[in-house]
Amino acid sequence: MSDLMQSIKAASSGMQAQAGRLRFVSENIANTDTPGYRRKVVAFEEHVEGGHHTGLVETGPVRLDQRDLPKIYDPSHPMADPAGYYDGSNVDLVVEIADAREAQRSYEANLKMFDQARQMSKGLLDLLRR
Repeated sequence: MSDLMQSIKAASSGMQAQAGRLRFVSENIANTDTPGYRRKVVAFEEHVEGGHHTGLVETGPVRLDQRDLPKIYDPSHPMADPAGYYDGSNVDLVVEIADAREAQRSYEANLKMFDQARQMSKGLLDLLRR
């Protein structure tokens, strides 16, 4: 039974990590046109508890994409320098949409694993009751 519970915990941690990733993708998409905005990137790390590897995953620290911000020419913009340029956002919508789709599919795969382990646990409990 503990293996099934570990499977449920692993799937749950995967769903939580992908939900966190999707939150940052959403923030990036919402700030595509915000001047000076740097894309947020999150990586996954293995959860360690008491010095032991648990097999669970969690989101790591958020990093800002260090790529150069594009210079946009618009002398009428309030943030424009004397030459008429201001820093744009380094968010690429195509990359963000691809990341969102990947996070969604990974979430769905973890959800299926969670549901499968739950059904197996239920079946085991039904057998033990007989």
